[in-house]
Amino acid sequence: MTKLKVGDKAPNFSAKDEQGNTVSLSDYKGKKLVVFFYPKANTPTCTVEACNLRDNYKDLSNKGYEIIGVSADSQKKQSNFKKKYSFPYPLLADEDKAVIKAFDVWGEKKFMGRTFDGIHRLTFVIDENGVIEKIIDDVKAKIHAEQILS
Repeated sequence: MTKLKVGDKAPNFSAKDEQGNTVSLSDYKGKKLVVFFYPKANTPTCTVEACNLRDNYKDLSNKGYEIIGVSADSQKKQSNFKKKYSFPYPLLADEDKAVIKAFDVWGEKKFMGRTFDGIHRLTFVIDENGVIEKIIDDVKAKIHAEQILS
């Protein structure tokens, strides 16, 4: 789906999180970063995926990873999603789709016989120098942390 490849520089981005704080790629310079894109807060698969990362947050953190979730949901929806499930990481409210488009995860999707445009469920693992070291395009929500760490 995305045109980005392993070895590419991650797109620079800035967007508001669920609390209205500006979050940028540059905030994570010198750190490993997981940026996961999901279609919609509080939907079944997105919830399973985000909760799997929450439940494995300590392991990911111990391996040096920071995490950011991104969808086109409003700040209020992201805030409610984070509070409801106690996520320890920020959720970007990318309503103008600037981050989504920068990572090229917006496009045609098919679901239950319908074709429509939306966010593809993709995860990018970015190294300390801002270079993409892994792209997970076949996200398995129930074992997503395992996919990141393997």
